[in-house]
Amino acid sequence: MNHPTTIYVLSLKLMFKLERVAKSIPNSLALALPNTIVMSSDIEILCHSKYVHFMQEMYHTMIRPVVFGARSYASSGKEMTVRDALNSALDEEMSADPKVFIMGEEVGEYQGAYKITKGLLDKYGPERVRDTPITEAGFTGIGVGAAYYGLKPVVEFMTFNFSMQAIDHIINSAAKSNYMSAGQISVPIVFRGPNGAAAGVGAQHSQCYASWYASVPGLKVLTPYSSEDARGLLKAAIRDPDPVVFLENELLYGESFPVSAEILDSSFCLPIGKAKIEREGKDVTITAFSKMVGYALQAAEILSKEGISVEVINLRSIRPLDRAAINASVRKTNRLVTLEEGFPQHGVGAEICASVVEESFAYLDAPVERIAGADVPMPYAANLERMAVPQIEDIVRAVKRVCYRSVPLAATA
Repeated sequence: MNHPTTIYVLSLKLMFKLERVAKSIPNSLALALPNTIVMSSDIEILCHSKYVHFMQEMYHTMIRPVVFGARSYASSGKEMTVRDALNSALDEEMSADPKVFIMGEEVGEYQGAYKITKGLLDKYGPERVRDTPITEAGFTGIGVGAAYYGLKPVVEFMTFNFSMQAIDHIINSAAKSNYMSAGQISVPIVFRGPNGAAAGVGAQHSQCYASWYASVPGLKVLTPYSSEDARGLLKAAIRDPDPVVFLENELLYGESFPVSAEILDSSFCLPIGKAKIEREGKDVTITAFSKMVGYALQAAEILSKEGISVEVINLRSIRPLDRAAINASVRKTNRLVTLEEGFPQHGVGAEICASVVEESFAYLDAPVERIAGADVPMPYAANLERMAVPQIEDIVRAVKRVCYRSVPLAATA
């Protein structure tokens, strides 16, 4: 019998062969093929979307635990995966408010591309869990229109890279309507889905949109890290009267985190715009969000063995940004390292740097260090992909530089 990993690799090879064959078919013929997606650019063709999702699910369950299984958690108490935290939050909010409904590609019959909506179609029916065609611009516009009339849509993007097809509705129709109507129109809508780099999906499916959407007045942008974040922030987003962009991370869906009875309570909700200090420290502050919080915590543990006490701030909310918490931490530690996986130019870290320079410059004992993804489209090759996103060793080196424990970058150039 073949090992599951062998089956996965062989199946991936078959998928790529199918994709190459599809690319050789004229566009008019490709449109006639069942289960074939032809993107608007007529360049990228993905054959049989359910097969692709099956392969992704195999990757989640068979291979990723080998790579990420080294994380340690508290041994006491209940644990919950981020996937289950999101699913339970959706379930509870739909149960509590009949105006809440879900729409997106394969959220119903297929139970969600990443199984976030598993079981909801059977419980709430097709009127409230609506499968849509592969047309982000179309179903996002329908969702915004439904929000105008008082419903509370939760629009799922299979990846936030696809939200670019619908960005006019998100920004011009959803974000600006409350202001342009002098407060007469509220748009209680949530746009959610995986954001940022996954693994081996190339430049067009790996971008982080945190700074993109955080630059838009009228939007709220949330970035959960743990199961606590996922439950509490998604509930807050659904209950909020304004449009919320909810940026998850595919690589976190299968990770488990400790959860208390308070977190599991149906009334649990986290405030929007408040950061969380994940680890207290006195020598340097690291700000991070989403998957990078875990990297920061691992780096902090390594640095503690060398006598450096690191404070790790989980931003949770990118817009509004908890500037007060960030500046209070910097005034205590006198050093700052910002961490994100998005592009460096005009990034979240750049905004944090500006805030600290404006409000806490006199407290800084070292220049601020920014760690971000490489300023290039995401490479497909695994070795280059790893070089394009921040790693734990990058964080360790940056912290040592601001603490004057290593040779500065300029001296090594």
